[in-house]
Amino acid sequence: MIDVAVVGAGIAGLGMGARLKRAGRHDFLIFERADDVGGTWRDNSYPGVACDIPSQLYSYSFRPKADWSRRFAPGHEILDYLRDTARAEGLEPHLRLREPLTAARWDQHNGCWRLTTSRGDYSARVLVMAAGRLSEPKLPAVAGLKTFPGRAFHSAHWDGAPLDGLRVGLVGTGASAVQLLPEVARRAASVTVFQRSPAWVLPREDRAFAPGEPQPDRAELAAEAERLFAARIAGSPELAALRARALAHLDAQVAHPRLRAALTPDYELGCKRAVFSDHYFPALQRPNVTLEPSALAAVDGAVAVAASGARYELDALIFATGFETSRPPFARLVTGRGGETLAEHWADGMVSHASTVVSGFPNLFVLDAPNAALGHHSAFEIIEAQLGYVLGALDHLDRVGAPLEVSAAAEAAYSAEIDRLAADTVWLSGCSSWYRDGASGRLTLLWPARVAEFRERYGAFDPAPFEGRERPTPLAVSRAG
Repeated sequence: MIDVAVVGAGIAGLGMGARLKRAGRHDFLIFERADDVGGTWRDNSYPGVACDIPSQLYSYSFRPKADWSRRFAPGHEILDYLRDTARAEGLEPHLRLREPLTAARWDQHNGCWRLTTSRGDYSARVLVMAAGRLSEPKLPAVAGLKTFPGRAFHSAHWDGAPLDGLRVGLVGTGASAVQLLPEVARRAASVTVFQRSPAWVLPREDRAFAPGEPQPDRAELAAEAERLFAARIAGSPELAALRARALAHLDAQVAHPRLRAALTPDYELGCKRAVFSDHYFPALQRPNVTLEPSALAAVDGAVAVAASGARYELDALIFATGFETSRPPFARLVTGRGGETLAEHWADGMVSHASTVVSGFPNLFVLDAPNAALGHHSAFEIIEAQLGYVLGALDHLDRVGAPLEVSAAAEAAYSAEIDRLAADTVWLSGCSSWYRDGASGRLTLLWPARVAEFRERYGAFDPAPFEGRERPTPLAVSRAG
């Protein structure tokens, strides 16, 4: 029997493995469906892919990188960092690449998880799901797409073939599309951008670090990122200042009033994910680029038909349309006590306690999923807090022996607390976004407070919610900057 089975070899899975090794725990395996580590940064190799968090914050605190090439690291550099982490932390013997999980079921009688992968069966005392929330590309339902004779693919499945001289349709205006457009427009004969809704675009101000230049201080950057949370509160002066900055960026880069109007969002900044770019607006004004201010509605052979009725003859379609986030596909594979799948448990939206444990699923820890993302800071911050929580839970398991299952009351109380904290944030200000569950409308992806408050409350394991005892006092969050 394996002591700990980890599913996924991205940021969360590799971080879990590294912390297990550093804690002297060597009885674990990391199952990964792909042929390499890296998760999101392995899958997304499109031209221009890069992080929108300062490089120094986009690394493990226990393994900082001192030689990032740019203020915002390019994707290949992050992937190299994650590969180096796997080697340096001694994780390679624990990796099971090209071995996807196909089922996991809690064995109540024996108190363990029974796992089935593409290569065989395993038993594990503890299961850590680290499959992430940006692992399953999301494609819109487009009538007639199968009739398209050209190349059609999601940005996370970049095919690497040249686009030179082609008529390209780019579907979407989120982070991937904003990074892609300047690169594609330089190569393609023409690009049509299908915009369902415009994005709020903030200046990126990226630059390369000079040789020998000292890297920015991580602690200072983290403090600056924490201060940004004040701009996520609806009606706050900090949000108003950020909105003014975005509008000034639009005004400075787009002179034509009609185009500027088409690129001005009608929802509050931050309700959907804001993007960062100094090159997106200029690319939209290239002579070979057309902004279609409506969604792609249908495909009729080689013709893409917009919701406006406009028709465009194309050779290639690139879907920069995001990922399955609020309903992660891995949830269908995990069956807990009583035969309920995680997907069934989350039928009305993801719920948890401490964003890490789920009632009815003993000895299961879910990383980077329910309310574990951030809208103002680095993903590493919450993930590292979760890793500390899991390690504390493992120590507790060693002492008590019996399986750990969080109470339904604790899960309900945490969900209510999330709803309370989210109520006055910009994320619930009226728009639809991948931060929210499509059925319930609840904020199910983001932690709606500062990182320091999550770390203080949930960065260490507390057995009380597993014994039916609630924390008596809800988290009091300061909304001041």
